[in-house]
Amino acid sequence: MRRPLFKIAVALGAAAFLAAAPASPRAAEAEPPPSIPFSFKGLFGTFDRASAQRGLQVYMEVCANCHGLRQLSYRNLTELGLSEAEVRAIAATVQVQDGPNDEGQMFERPGRPSDRFRSPFPNAMAARAANNGAYPPDLSVMVKARAGGADYLYALLVGYSDPPQGVELMQGMHYNRYFPGQQIAMAPPLNPGQVSFHDGTEATVEQMARDVTTFLAWAAEPELEERRALGVKIVLFLTILGGLVYAVKRKVWGEAH
Repeated sequence: MRRPLFKIAVALGAAAFLAAAPASPRAAEAEPPPSIPFSFKGLFGTFDRASAQRGLQVYMEVCANCHGLRQLSYRNLTELGLSEAEVRAIAATVQVQDGPNDEGQMFERPGRPSDRFRSPFPNAMAARAANNGAYPPDLSVMVKARAGGADYLYALLVGYSDPPQGVELMQGMHYNRYFPGQQIAMAPPLNPGQVSFHDGTEATVEQMARDVTTFLAWAAEPELEERRALGVKIVLFLTILGGLVYAVKRKVWGEAH
């Protein structure tokens, strides 16, 4: 009888110890992003061209150091209201690998409007090596790829702060209340006055976040406005057509009776 009683005592002691031990830390849940009244939201929403152009500047001067935009070509920027000369000047600020030449060698040349946006790293391994093992994702369709879309992206950019009391950050991580787990490897990318906007707009963190989010929303769906305009025309056409069909039907059946 002593051995079964001893086993029961050991089991009860272990259970009491586990109950008294502190619970292992769990990843905190991210806060839901606030709803931002972007101009491109809604059935009749359109892109704010001035905001998108400022967002392009934020991307070029800040985000492009780590994040690519491979699905977009420089010539697409004319759709934002930039002139062809401005697009050529923007493309020429980067060096693009081309070739081979007549001697079979690859070479560097200034970018052209027909080129896609240059990636900051030659491959994924180089990107991870330059960012402590974290891979900076391509931003071409980031607004569409993340739940919450533009609201989430804006919230992420403005959601950095010191961690609350009792929250310990892992090495190399930063606190962001909108990121899943609230710990993110990317350091705060935006700081007040970091960009000097060409139109004189004050470069607050909130302003830069709103503008670059607008630009990336456009980059993910540059045909959004055309698609919505076409949808409105189709709805109007079907409405008129339905009314005509109904009127003809009443006339035909009215005469039949």
